[in-house]
Amino acid sequence: MRSFAFHRPTTLYEMSALLGGVADSMPLAGGMTLLPTIKQRLAAPAALIDLSNIPQLHGISAQADVLTVGAMTRHVDVAESELVRSKIPLLASLAAGIGDPAVRNRGTIGGSVANNDPSADYPAAVLALDATVVTDRREIAAVAFFRGLFETALEPGEIITAVRFPVPSAGGYAKFKSPASRYAVVGVCVAKKAGKVRVAVTGAGPGVFRVAVMEAALERTFTPDAIAAIKLGAENLSSDIHADAEYRAHLVTVMAKAAVKSALQTS
Repeated sequence: MRSFAFHRPTTLYEMSALLGGVADSMPLAGGMTLLPTIKQRLAAPAALIDLSNIPQLHGISAQADVLTVGAMTRHVDVAESELVRSKIPLLASLAAGIGDPAVRNRGTIGGSVANNDPSADYPAAVLALDATVVTDRREIAAVAFFRGLFETALEPGEIITAVRFPVPSAGGYAKFKSPASRYAVVGVCVAKKAGKVRVAVTGAGPGVFRVAVMEAALERTFTPDAIAAIKLGAENLSSDIHADAEYRAHLVTVMAKAAVKSALQTS
């Protein structure tokens, strides 16, 4: 690993100044992806800007029908939060199933969303719940945030400060996980609000995506049986050592039914 400078700002202003003023610097959240990437010499930043000491990036709050989660809030904090469990149970359940205890005690929601790993859990919730990604510069709707494989709408030096989740009337998340990493081979998040339903899929392709045909069926009848006969095509889905595209297409329906069942049980 090459040597690098290490900065620990305590305000958003100081953070922005460092990211804009220190050449080849990178923000550090939980480090679950960045640090292994540096160790493998796939990245060589001149400086790391540690975000852990900025109070504005931490915490969970609720106002009316919106739950706000600070970007540096750890997975374990989301999983164990009584506020999250009462407002959006699927989000607490999703966080509890990320990785192992070591990952959950270091990884953050902001880091996961910004990284946009194609098998990560949070992107499915952000898209299905029609969340807003708040940065130090602007607010970005979920539908415009995710751009593809490890690609988002974030500009260079732009940092996620929080994610705002509208509270659904019903919602559930289910995933078929890799037994080693617990990443989603396929994960499906289903959310219902004001008669509209969103179905977001992670793990199945190069990025999170919605399934319009399932959304339409669930808006007519919000039951697992409503989507039981819907089968996705395997084109554009991923094949790897964990599952081929055809199996992933099958799993989308299986996990979507499980997510709806979970939504009905917790609503």
